[in-house]
Amino acid sequence: MDVARYPDTELLETAVEAARAVGPRLRKAFRSRPAVTTKADFHDPVTEHDRAAEETIRAVIDGRWRGSAIVGEEGGESGSGDLCWYVDPIDGTANFAAGLPFFCVSIAAAVAGELVAGVVYDPMREDEFTASAAGAWCNGTPLRSVGAARDREAMLLSSYPTPQDMVTGREEALGRYGRFLASFAAVRRPGSAALKLAHVAAGWSDAAYGTGASPWDVAAGALLVRRAGGVYLGDPLTKGDYLAHVGGFDLGSSALAEVVP
Repeated sequence: MDVARYPDTELLETAVEAARAVGPRLRKAFRSRPAVTTKADFHDPVTEHDRAAEETIRAVIDGRWRGSAIVGEEGGESGSGDLCWYVDPIDGTANFAAGLPFFCVSIAAAVAGELVAGVVYDPMREDEFTASAAGAWCNGTPLRSVGAARDREAMLLSSYPTPQDMVTGREEALGRYGRFLASFAAVRRPGSAALKLAHVAAGWSDAAYGTGASPWDVAAGALLVRRAGGVYLGDPLTKGDYLAHVGGFDLGSSALAEVVP
């Protein structure tokens, strides 16, 4: 990794600038019930604000790191080179569109396939989760990913089973979800992978699990968890399943042991 050419502090500054640039628009549009169209199916919504926010983010990045690769949920892939940005302008679009305040902006930078900087920005609470080689922070305060050691004291955040999970294996998915409900103190489905991971990094929840996540969903959150001392399992730069938990959590005795990526 060319640290001199791509210092993580400057990459993080760019990510934060880009995320904050779309905050005013998202706050203004929140609870306006924007028009919704769909992508893969009716479970996969998108609004004009997703597209406009990504355009703004891309402009900020390109202004600082012209020509670098960008992989965005709405705009696809552009640019090339060792420096690649993973952008989700609104992670939790269904929440945003309906007026539920659990969504975020997620931006991560990777150099030669290694995550080096990331931000998960909650525009409604003005919580700014950031991570680089030096650590992880929320609004400048260092994060420590610590919490429950066992399921019976733990909070699990998961959107499992998804509609796709139900299509590919309904009985298995429902059975597994039932085991999660029976094993954990609480299971919640808040609806934003990036923000779920940020909360695990902060120790506000103890574990997060998801299937079929794209890199723009989890790249910044994965770096947050790891830099805060938690555990992230799965490849955040490849579409697939992920599992994260706070440091000290006993995964071996957990109901989550059966879904380790």
